[in-house]
Amino acid sequence: MNPAKFFMLKSAWDRFAANHPKFPKFLQAAAQASIGEGSIIEIKITNANGDAIASNLKVTAEDMELFHKLREGAWQEP
Repeated sequence: MNPAKFFMLKSAWDRFAANHPKFPKFLQAAAQASIGEGSIIEIKITNANGDAIASNLKVTAEDMELFHKLREGAWQEP
């Protein structure tokens, strides 16, 4: 990742985290949870009108490999 883009993204994340302090704490708790193969991850979005959409997925071994790489920073360019 380009360093300038990284700092722009970091700045945007810091503003987001300041506006929504519970969300980063949720992500930290989720990362420490026993998420493993067979776990269910569900996402729900409710708009201002009250309309909701939700989806879920069952975590696979391949998903766990991706999560492990993301934690190690494998997404960064050398």
